[in-house]
Amino acid sequence: MDRTKILTGILVLTLALSGCSVGKHPIRVGSKNFTEQVLLGEIIAQHIEHKLHVRVERDLNLGGTLLAHEALLNRQIDLYPEYTGTALSAVLKDPVDTDPASVLQHVRSEYARRFKVDWLDPLGVDDTFAMVIKGEIARAKKLETLSDAAKPDSRWALGVGYEFEQRADGLAALNKAYAIQWVGQPKTMDLGLLYKALDQGQVTMIAANSTDGLLSKLDVKMLADDKRAFPPYQVCIVARQDSLSENPGLREALTALSGKLDNHRMQQLNYEVDGEHRSVAQVAADFLKQAGLE
Repeated sequence: MDRTKILTGILVLTLALSGCSVGKHPIRVGSKNFTEQVLLGEIIAQHIEHKLHVRVERDLNLGGTLLAHEALLNRQIDLYPEYTGTALSAVLKDPVDTDPASVLQHVRSEYARRFKVDWLDPLGVDDTFAMVIKGEIARAKKLETLSDAAKPDSRWALGVGYEFEQRADGLAALNKAYAIQWVGQPKTMDLGLLYKALDQGQVTMIAANSTDGLLSKLDVKMLADDKRAFPPYQVCIVARQDSLSENPGLREALTALSGKLDNHRMQQLNYEVDGEHRSVAQVAADFLKQAGLE
């Protein structure tokens, strides 16, 4: 046997014994295009790197719900964080359901059947739509709920993100449950501009999110959804079944994140990025360390 064949044989044996996976694809983590999603995507990516010591590619800021969903189905990404109510209404286009357990069970079974995608257990965040007004107006008019805002003597100029106006679980659900009187058509804008528009008086009510960092920092009031117009929006990691099976330990690593967050903690993390202008990577790293997951 010549020297070249001997060396080749030794190399092949060494790689096999070391468990090296030559040419294996990295795990690709995605997210939608707003702070909470990018932050959750980075937390997930760093956590996978820590636990599995594998290469992780980030495809964050993908865009809206349907773009992220298509990226998952097309194997552009392997997983990303999603919201149960969003999946129910925007992806599956099924009727609004206000029971958290029922919605999770439904999207879990339908995604598995139709898309070969698994929903892991919730992270602990329920990021529902939040209809927000200025605190001074809420105090002056003694407004606590959306039913209060629907009284005949009140009219509101509404500011919304792009998806809220189009989705069945957004403006349509709000108008179906409450006879709120609007001044003209909603003003549509990037989510990051909503609070500025409210503060400057461009609008008098905004469709924000219940985990926005600014909710606990500004003089604003989130009106209670007393008629439960909006479905639950529990945050879960959605992952392709083939990606989970092709990457030993991935499901277990991701499951370790379940229950590690709540709305208050998510508000804090979002504010660190939006309000304190800290990097997403550093905020994610600090969270994992504090949660004992690094």
